[in-house]
Amino acid sequence: MPECPSTNTEAQQLAVQNRATDGCCVITDKQTAGRGQRGNQWEAAAGENLTMSVVWKPAFLPAADQFLLSQAVALAVHDWLTQLLGESLQLRVKWPNDIFFGSQKLGGILIENTLSGAKIQHSVVGIGLNINQQQFAVPTATSLAAITGRSYHLPALVARLLESLERRYLQLRSGRIGALRTEYLRVLYRFQEEHEYEADGQRLRGQIVGVDEAGRLALASGNSLRYFDLKEIKYLH
Repeated sequence: MPECPSTNTEAQQLAVQNRATDGCCVITDKQTAGRGQRGNQWEAAAGENLTMSVVWKPAFLPAADQFLLSQAVALAVHDWLTQLLGESLQLRVKWPNDIFFGSQKLGGILIENTLSGAKIQHSVVGIGLNINQQQFAVPTATSLAAITGRSYHLPALVARLLESLERRYLQLRSGRIGALRTEYLRVLYRFQEEHEYEADGQRLRGQIVGVDEAGRLALASGNSLRYFDLKEIKYLH
């Protein structure tokens, strides 16, 4: 569709109305009210970037394991970008599932799960990726074009991204969970590096050492190991 407030909202409506098949995809050229993690707004220039949502129906996955979906999607996007950029230590997944190149954000993922008891009824996987946009309101953003100096044909990129998502989804469905968790840590931003963070209004220094099954970030600081949910820790230097 040429324009919509949010592809996640559109996809959610299709799912609720039972009009979305497993793998159904909503794509737009212009998103007027895109949403990001922490309730942030996602801004992207019209016609220059990828803004899309995919509906999955992972009935095989217990609600308690829903962070595995997040890991699978983040790895799928990382796989796809590696095809375009080559193997690069600069390309990382920032917990829980932002895509970074160096210290700049290349894209973000927002997964909204609808639960039915202890099962996931359906998931709406929203993906926003900066592709051809060159000018950004914030210096912490970048794009494929800014990194490589070339422009990209968006429809061809979408097809390859959907293939990458399907591969990781099938890996998850087949139960190869250990491999997913291991690979997620391998590409995790700041993994096992010493950095500064802020939590409970205080600065602390530590190393990201893992992510638990509930998706909480594990940080080793001094002699303690602490776990944080999404809004409980802020990355500093």
